[in-house]
Amino acid sequence: MSFQFHSSLPGLHLRGVPIVDAPATGSFVGTNYIGGQWLPGSSGKFLQIDSPSTGERVGYLALSTRADVGKAVAAAEAARESLRRMGVFARAALCMKVADAIDARTEELARLLTLEQGKPFHREAKGEIGAASLGWRNAAEQMKWLEGASFPLMDPNKRAVSFYQPKGVLAVITPWNFPAALPNLYYLGPAIASGNTVVWVPAPTTSLIAVKLMECFIEAGLPEGAINLVLGEGAEVGDEAVVHPGTQAVCFTGSSATGNVIAARGAGKPLMLELGGNGPTIVLADADVDMAAAQAGAGCFANAGQICTATERLLVHESIHDRFVEGLVKVAGQVKLGDAFAPDTTMGPINNAATVDKVLAHLDDARARGANIVAGGGRAEGLATNLYVQPSVVTGLGVDSLLNKEESFGPIAPVLAFRTDEEALALAASSRYGLSAAVFTASVKNAFTFAEALKVGIVNINEMSCYWEPHIPAGGAAGTASGLGRTGGRHTLQEMCDLKTVTFDVTR
Repeated sequence: MSFQFHSSLPGLHLRGVPIVDAPATGSFVGTNYIGGQWLPGSSGKFLQIDSPSTGERVGYLALSTRADVGKAVAAAEAARESLRRMGVFARAALCMKVADAIDARTEELARLLTLEQGKPFHREAKGEIGAASLGWRNAAEQMKWLEGASFPLMDPNKRAVSFYQPKGVLAVITPWNFPAALPNLYYLGPAIASGNTVVWVPAPTTSLIAVKLMECFIEAGLPEGAINLVLGEGAEVGDEAVVHPGTQAVCFTGSSATGNVIAARGAGKPLMLELGGNGPTIVLADADVDMAAAQAGAGCFANAGQICTATERLLVHESIHDRFVEGLVKVAGQVKLGDAFAPDTTMGPINNAATVDKVLAHLDDARARGANIVAGGGRAEGLATNLYVQPSVVTGLGVDSLLNKEESFGPIAPVLAFRTDEEALALAASSRYGLSAAVFTASVKNAFTFAEALKVGIVNINEMSCYWEPHIPAGGAAGTASGLGRTGGRHTLQEMCDLKTVTFDVTR
């Protein structure tokens, strides 16, 4: 099983999202879950959530304040010792029950995910709910076999062992592009499996799915206070979770700009930051051109391009450039926009207006620099909302274009041509990001040469840049804008634990 989603994106955008004094009668209202109780946000205000895919009213979100975060931290602190004392195997069994509870509500959760986030129900939303439950199963299995070590010592009368212990209360701030899969795969499942408690702040535009997931956790018997859900704007409740002295570590997936703020605000705390990407896909002269175009196109247009490891830049050898572009245009032409609940719809809208504006600005920048828009190039007309963007293919780009230097986070396939391997590597390094990359080649030598030279956390050979499985490590390379730490299997668990060493004298 593979997943083409990985991380997420740019901040917690609220521009254009109405804040109201009271929800409409009979509406679904999402509230906090703190210390085993559903509690209203103390601001008295509500965020109105309208579907980016259909335009219909989905519900309302009770907005919280810093005081609500304080309550959540206190509840998490009160619960953490009992959760730690449950032991690894009991926590693993609990994680399996959570996974079962999520699976039992797949249809309901996927429907809400489609309405709130925008992704197609049949092609993407149902699969994401499956990935959410897998996050708990994977964490349960990995934690049971997370071994410490014993060490030979110079003193023959002494022994030394090391083992893992939970860090404590984790501040977990999650994004809107994969609001079901990513929190559970990256953070919540591993946190509970390793004995940590959580203050969870999801992105506000996709927090209603978090409320429904919380119901699954409760049904599975998660102890009160183990996960505390706080809803609201990142600048207030997310920031408070980061700076609060009662949180021992911070986990965040989102934009590099927001990640930098969190790193500064959370200075001194352990950080897991999975940030932005602008992953280069390098197509060498000896590549299978048709296969490379098909895979690259899938990496560009999956989840409407809203993936941190999406195929954001295509660096193609000049000898195969035209053939490759033809294949890419063909892939773009096969993308079906439309009713998010229709079985044949393959791509949904972008989640929010701010990201649409950025995508369109990047396309305008390309035009201004003389690039060629060979497919798409703007909003898709005649659909339920104005958040749909055409799958687009752009050629003739230079190194200074925004499509090359910045993360677009939309359904764009930007193509840059190169002549030599050195030029390809220079183009790859011309962006500040270092999350993921892909290389298409028939040569093992080329594959390893490029894989070792690219400064990114994961390189996929003859596969799209966003391929990932939840037990393998991934994350940003040092010195880039793509984050700190590693997610995936035991690597996530190790990030969430302190490695403790104990020495003792066997003769005393």
